[in-house]
Amino acid sequence: MYRFILACYGVPKSSGAEAAIDITTEFVEHHPWHSNVTCTWDGERLILQADNDFDSDGLALIDEFSDSISAYIAELFDGDIKIESITNVPTEA
Repeated sequence: MYRFILACYGVPKSSGAEAAIDITTEFVEHHPWHSNVTCTWDGERLILQADNDFDSDGLALIDEFSDSISAYIAELFDGDIKIESITNVPTEA
């Protein structure tokens, strides 16, 4: 199992808090292949944490995070998504 922390930089401050709630809901309700998903706003960036067992490099999660950001932030902005960390998490037997 992999645990990812992604961050999107450049998000408009007026949209961040609401987008974090919407993105968390989107992943929980429509992306069941990811678990333990949370998206938070720290005042500067959106931070997505999620676990999955198939995306060792995080590229699929980045793509889905990007799609969600586009869906929930109407204001155009030049953002950048970065992988903050990928951790191999042991699964319970």
